[in-house]
Amino acid sequence: MKYIGMPAGMWLIFSGSFQTHLTTVLGYDAGAAKDITAKAKPRYKAIIASLPEFEKADRFQMNIVNCAMLCAFLLNLPEKPSVEAATAYYRESMMTGAMKWFCRMSGKRKFSASDLKGMEETAAFRAADRNPYSWNMEYLPYPDGSGYEARFTSCGICTLMREQGLFDLTPAMCRLDYTMSEAGGATEFVREYTLASGGPYCDCGYKKKSAEG
Repeated sequence: MKYIGMPAGMWLIFSGSFQTHLTTVLGYDAGAAKDITAKAKPRYKAIIASLPEFEKADRFQMNIVNCAMLCAFLLNLPEKPSVEAATAYYRESMMTGAMKWFCRMSGKRKFSASDLKGMEETAAFRAADRNPYSWNMEYLPYPDGSGYEARFTSCGICTLMREQGLFDLTPAMCRLDYTMSEAGGATEFVREYTLASGGPYCDCGYKKKSAEG
């Protein structure tokens, strides 16, 4: 994958937040946070360069780019954080004002005809059959019409985190699904399993808030 385009843009948008929360969440002083960030950028570029180009119709490129950024910062910490600390760090680093706005806009489109069509197309595309850093997904509408489940049987984040020696911290990324759903305002996110915790699949359930109770 080339650094130009989305990977470069994501570094520009989020690296400052990742640096800030090295201090506010993980407790590093400003000088250490600056040094970690300086070392993280070339590591991030190297990880991006090691990835294949994603197919144009693959909707999951941003997910693997976010994973590459988290890996780059974690790999340059003086010591590996706990899962709990990594979860808080990733959540606070990602949930900038712009990301919260993006989630709200996505929430307004949730369950629209275009959203449901996109889920069907993604399930049929099966990108991970050709790219181990992407995802395979089943689209499972709830019989009562209250929402749907996206069930993932292949996960690019698991692949990359394992390669980087960080697989034990993968749940830090999984947890953001709850945060983004809450920020979107349209769904209750429900989950039973994740591949990262040894489950048979990752289930991402989106229930319409109007259907609660």
